[in-house]
Amino acid sequence: MNKKLSAVCFAALSFPMLAMAANVAAAVADMTDTPAAVETATEAEAAAAGPIATVEVATRKSRSSVELGKNDMQKMLPGINPLKALQTLPGVSFQTADPWGNNEQNLSLFIHGFSGSQLGYTLDGVPLGDQQYGNYNGLSPQRAITSENVGSVILSSGAGDLSTASTSNLGGTIETFSSNPLANQNVAVQQTVGSYKTSRTFVRYDTGNFGDGNSAYISAVHHEQKAWDFNGRQGGDQVNAKFINNGNNGKLTLYFAYSDKIEPNEDSTVRSATEKYQPYTRPFMYPNFQQAVGYLSATGGTPAADGNNYRNYYSDAQRTDYLTYAKYDWNINDTTTWSNQIYYHNDDGVGVVAGPIGVAGLPALFAVYFPGQNLKQVFGNSGYATRTTEYTINRNGWLSNFKTEIGNHNLQAGLWLEHNRSSAYRRWYALDVNNPSSPYDRPSNPLITQYGSEIDNKVAQLSLQDEWRVRPDLSLQAGFKSSLQFADGQFPVQPKNGAIAGSTALPVGNIDTKKWFLPQIGGRWDITPQDQAFFNVQKNMRQFVTYGGGGASPWSLSSQAAFDLFKTTAKPETSITYEAGLRSSHQLNWGALSAIDGQINVYHVDFKDRLLQISPTSVISSIIGGNLAVLTNVGSVKTNGVDLSATAHFGRTFSLYNALSYNQSKYDDNYLNGKDTVLTAGKKVPGSPEWMNKTVATLNVADTEFQLIGDYVGKRYATYTNDLSVSNYFLMSLAVSGKLPFLNGGWVKNARYRLNVTNLANREGDLNVVVGAASGTYNTFPIAPRQGFLTLMADF
Repeated sequence: MNKKLSAVCFAALSFPMLAMAANVAAAVADMTDTPAAVETATEAEAAAAGPIATVEVATRKSRSSVELGKNDMQKMLPGINPLKALQTLPGVSFQTADPWGNNEQNLSLFIHGFSGSQLGYTLDGVPLGDQQYGNYNGLSPQRAITSENVGSVILSSGAGDLSTASTSNLGGTIETFSSNPLANQNVAVQQTVGSYKTSRTFVRYDTGNFGDGNSAYISAVHHEQKAWDFNGRQGGDQVNAKFINNGNNGKLTLYFAYSDKIEPNEDSTVRSATEKYQPYTRPFMYPNFQQAVGYLSATGGTPAADGNNYRNYYSDAQRTDYLTYAKYDWNINDTTTWSNQIYYHNDDGVGVVAGPIGVAGLPALFAVYFPGQNLKQVFGNSGYATRTTEYTINRNGWLSNFKTEIGNHNLQAGLWLEHNRSSAYRRWYALDVNNPSSPYDRPSNPLITQYGSEIDNKVAQLSLQDEWRVRPDLSLQAGFKSSLQFADGQFPVQPKNGAIAGSTALPVGNIDTKKWFLPQIGGRWDITPQDQAFFNVQKNMRQFVTYGGGGASPWSLSSQAAFDLFKTTAKPETSITYEAGLRSSHQLNWGALSAIDGQINVYHVDFKDRLLQISPTSVISSIIGGNLAVLTNVGSVKTNGVDLSATAHFGRTFSLYNALSYNQSKYDDNYLNGKDTVLTAGKKVPGSPEWMNKTVATLNVADTEFQLIGDYVGKRYATYTNDLSVSNYFLMSLAVSGKLPFLNGGWVKNARYRLNVTNLANREGDLNVVVGAASGTYNTFPIAPRQGFLTLMADF
C-alpha cells in the first residue's frame, strides 16, 4: 500500500470517535426476496429499537452484493441521492458538485473501473436506463423516487442478477427498492434548512392497514437550495404514492412517481498547458444581466485572457417525469410463484445553456442560417444565445418472472420487453437584451432547429437459471440470458449544410443486435454457520446507445456512410467478470469488542470491444469519404481488484466500519486516431482511482448519535495516455442526531433532529475529472465548500 493511503487509513482508524454505520456493509438477503411487504415501525422506532445489523451470512447470493438501508442513507444527509449514498461502499467512486448528489450534469460514478453508463439500474425491478445526462432511455433514481421513500439500495459490484432489466450492465447493477406502507396510520413531517438557503420539506401520509390486506401511502417533497458559487437555485417537487394488497393468492403493488426538477449546472474548468487562466470555479453571472452584457465585446466575443474558461450567463437541466407500475406476485402453490409487472415512463426534459455568441465556432454556425446578417441583432442584441437540447421519452414495458422448486433445484425464468420512443432536438433561441430569460424558463420560439432525432427502440431479454442444492451447505447456480435490441433512428430535421462541420446529413436507419447466450455460473459454500465462500463467473453485453445527435451512438455519427460502416463492422461491448469472496459474521466476547463482520472479494474482468469515437484511418476515409469521425471498437481492457470491508462492533455504544478497495484497469491495445497511433496499451483507465478507503464511525451516547464519515479517493488519470492526473482527496462529513423529548407527547411522536456537516474540513481540490479526448487536455469540477444542514422531523 502506498504511504499516502496508509496514512489516511491510519488516521481514519484512530479518530477519537471510532464507530460505524452498521448497515453500510450488510450483505443482502435472499436473492429471490424483495423488502418485507409491510413495515411495522417508523424510521425512528427502527433506529432506536433495532439491533445493529450484521452481515447476513445466510444470503443466497453467489456474488458480491452489498446493501445500504434507509436509515444509513438518511443519516448521511436527509434527501440524499441513493447513488451518492453508495460512495461509502467498497469499490464505489461517486462525485457531484452539490452535497445532495442531485445534479446529473456533473455526476461521475465509477465502480471497478466501469463508468456509470456501463452499469445497470432498476427501481423495484423497473429499468431506469443507463443514467447518461442526455436523456434517452430512463431517469435517475432520485427522480424515480423521493429519497425519504427509499427502503434500501443493493449494489452488485461485479455482476447483477440474470433477470435484471438492463441493456448496459457491463460492470454490475444498482437496485433501488421503495419502502412499503406502514402497518399503522401515520403522518411523517420532515423539514431541512441550512447553507445556501436550503429548504427541503417532506410530508408522508400512511393509511395503515385497512380493508382486506390493504395499505398505502402518499408523499410530497419540495426542495430548493441556492447554488454555492452563483446566485441560482436547484430543486423541485416530487410526489410518490404506493398501494399494496396482500391477498390469499398473492400480492398486488401499485406505484406512482411524479418529479419536476430544475437544476442549474456547473461549468467545468478546462485544464491544459496552453490555458493560462484556470479558475477554481466558473460561476454563471445570472441574475446580474448588466454584468453579463458588459462582459462581452461589441460582437459577442469573450475576453481573450479567459481563453476556454470564459463565463456563461447560465445553464440548467429541466426534467419532468411520470413513472408508474403495477405488479402482481401470484403464489400458485407453496413452491411456485409467478410475478408480472407492467410499467410506463414519460419524460419531458431540456438542457439549457445561455452563452456568448462569439465562442466555439458559433459565428460560423449561425452564418449558415443567417448569412450576411448582424448576429448580435438576430439573437436579441445581448451578445448571448440560448441553446437547448430538448428530450422526450415515452416507454412502456413488461417484466415476468416465474420461480419454482423441484426437488433440490430452484428454477427461475424471466422475460423483459420494452418499447421506447425517444427524441432529441437541438435548438437555438434569442436572448433579448430587453427581456432576458432565466434558468427557470422553458425557452420558446426557436430561431434555429439545428437537428431533430426520433428513435424507436424495442428490447427483449430472456433469462433462465437453476440453483442446485448439492448438499445442505453447498449450492451451485447456472444460467444464461439473451439480449435483443431492435432500433430504428430517423432525423425529421436535418442540419443545413455547414451546420455540423463536414456533415451534409446525419444518419438514419435501423440496427438490430442479438446476443442469445450470455452465461453465468456461481456457487456458495457455507463453511460454518458464520462463514460463507462464494464465486461467480458471468458474461454481459452493453447494447448500442440509441441516442441521436450526440455521444457515443451510431446515430450521432456525421454521415450515412459512417453509420453504414459501423452497422456492418462494429460489435457491442462485452465483459466477462470473475469474482470470488468470503463473508463472515461472528459474535465475540473479547472485552469491549462484541462482534465483527465483513466481506472480502477479489475479481478479474475481461472487457472486450471497447467503443470510442475517433478520426478515421486513411482506409476508412476512403470508404466513408472525407475526414469525418467514426465510432469503432478499439480493443480490450483487463481489470484486477480487491474489495475488503469490515465492521467492528463494541456493544451497542459504538462501532467502526472501514472499506479498502484496490482496482487496476489497463488498456490492452493502442489505436489509430487518423494517421496517429494513440499509445494506450498498458495505460490505466482514466477517471477511475486505483485506491479508495471509506470509514464510517458512529458513537451512541444516551439518546444522541455522533457519526463521522471519511472518504479517501486516490489519484486519477485525466487522459487516456496517462500524461496528466488529478490529485487524491480526503473528505469528511459529520452527522449528529437525537430525540427531542420536550416535543414528544400527545399527538406528537418520535420528534427528533439531525445535524449534518459536509466537507467538514472545508477542503478544496478537483472532485471529479472529465477525461480529455486528446492528450494534454481535460476538465475538472470543484469540491463544494463546507455546508451545514439541520433537519427536524416528527410523526403524528
